Amino acid sequence: MSANRCPLCGSRKSRRACPALGRDICPVCCGTKRIVEIACPSDCGWLRESARHPPAVVQRRQERDLAFIYSALGSVTEKQAGLLLYFQTLVKRHAIVAMPQPIDSDVAQAAAAVASTLETAARGIVYEHRASSGAAQRLADDVKRGLEELARSEGPVSDRDSAAALRAMETLALGASAALGDGERSYLQLIDRVMKQTAKGEPEPQSRLIVP
Repeated sequence: MSANRCPLCGSRKSRRACPALGRDICPVCCGTKRIVEIACPSDCGWLRESARHPPAVVQRRQERDLAFIYSALGSVTEKQAGLLLYFQTLVKRHAIVAMPQPIDSDVAQAAAAVASTLETAARGIVYEHRASSGAAQRLADDVKRGLEELARSEGPVSDRDSAAALRAMETLALGASAALGDGERSYLQLIDRVMKQTAKGEPEPQSRLIVP
C-alpha cells in the first residue's frame, strides 16, 4: 500500500491525523467511521468540528427526530417531559440486554399497561393491567421497577404525571415507524440516537433532573 494511502480504505489519500489510530486517514473514512468503527477520543479536533457542523444529512435527521418528539409533547408539563426522558432511559437499558430484542409495539404495549395501572390507582383502585405479549410485559415490569427506584431515591412521584409521560411514550412508539421510516424499531433507534447526542458514555437515568 502506498505510504500516503488511507490504511482503512486503501484507496484514498490520507489527509487527516487520527489520534485514535495514531495514523493519517482519509476524510471519508474519518467522517463515516468515527465513533462507529474508530474509538475517537473526546478531544479529537475532527470530532469536535463535526459536532459543531454536522453533515446536512445528519442535521436533517436531527431536525426530523426533534419535530417528531415535540409532536407528542404539546400537552405534557415540564415534569412529565422529564419523566418521559427517564422512562426512555429505562427502555434503552432494557433493550440492551433483552432477548429477544423488543420492538416498538412492545414499548407501546408496556407503556400503555403501566399507564393504565397508574391511572386506575389515581382513582383509588388497585389493579395491575398487563401487556398482551411476554416481551412487552417484561419491559413493563422493568418500567415499574424503575418507578419504584425513583420513588425511593427522590420521594413519591405523581401517578398522574407518570401516566401522562407513559401515554406520550406510547404515542411516540406507535407513530415512529410511519414518521421516521425505520421499520418496527424506529422508536427504539430514535431513543438510541437521542441518548448518544445528549450523553457521554452509556446513559443512565438521571432522576435528580426529573423531580424537583
